[in-house]
Amino acid sequence: MENSSWYSKLIKPGWAPPAWVFGPVWSVLYILIAISFGNVFIQVFQGALSWQIALPFALNLAFNFAFTPLQFKLRNNFLASVDIILILITLIWAIVTIGPYIQWVAYINIPYLLWVSFATALQLTITWLNR
Repeated sequence: MENSSWYSKLIKPGWAPPAWVFGPVWSVLYILIAISFGNVFIQVFQGALSWQIALPFALNLAFNFAFTPLQFKLRNNFLASVDIILILITLIWAIVTIGPYIQWVAYINIPYLLWVSFATALQLTITWLNR
């Protein structure tokens, strides 16, 4: 409650979606991430793919899980901005890396890429507006 109160008081751009949008969007995206990333890690554990291919997926998960504590526990917009840029970079890296091996994994992550691109612009704007 206290953290959402802090976030609600931040200056946001007029194009920021209402807070209730984030939960449903991330719920769908986490299902897609679990299916696609899970498939990559299963393929790695079975020896069908190398760990080098899984690296951007693993880094993306780590950065993704770090975002909420950085933004809402530490209340640090700057670190959250750096983190979301790393999420975007590792996601692009993952999609490009997996494309030649498992195309459907690359394609199923396009909604995630679109949302993270939007969320990156939003986070950077919020960080700028609240500097």
